[in-house]
Amino acid sequence: MMKLPRRNLLQLAAGAAALPAVSRIARAQSYPTRPVRIVVGFAPSGPADIIARLISQWLSERLGQQFIVENRPGAGSNIGTEAVVRAPADGYTLLLITSTNAINTTLYDKLNFNFIRDIEPVASLLRTIYVMTVHPSVPAKTVPEFIDYAKANPGKINMASGGIGSARRAGADHVR
Repeated sequence: MMKLPRRNLLQLAAGAAALPAVSRIARAQSYPTRPVRIVVGFAPSGPADIIARLISQWLSERLGQQFIVENRPGAGSNIGTEAVVRAPADGYTLLLITSTNAINTTLYDKLNFNFIRDIEPVASLLRTIYVMTVHPSVPAKTVPEFIDYAKANPGKINMASGGIGSARRAGADHVR
């Protein structure tokens, strides 16, 4: 039996341990080898669709492979999300996620997927800041003061909304 010097043994062990990581890196460098779908759970021409189209063009130019936007609107983005959950987990079907996806996990009792378990984040594209504005005649200066004012004045407050389930609507039912 051949006896290896300690240094050679350590080098072999380190090489064996690094081999799986090297093969993953090699696979990642060849991605994508075919077109990639970016599923958007909303209709074309909205903010999520515009972002997806800008990102898909940028990725296509840089990675030399087509990134195709596929709109799957409906059910507050749940139809598109479920389509991605059901697709093979091979990195060729991506989902553009918005705050609506997080809201839906609390809004809907029975979804055909578990958003936290079934979706894996890849990249953060942008962050949105929400601002609440009120007419100067409303005496509230903070959100808690506004909620108190709304509760004390039922039916006297008008509001604009992006719709049930949208981030612009989250919590709005509490001020009625």
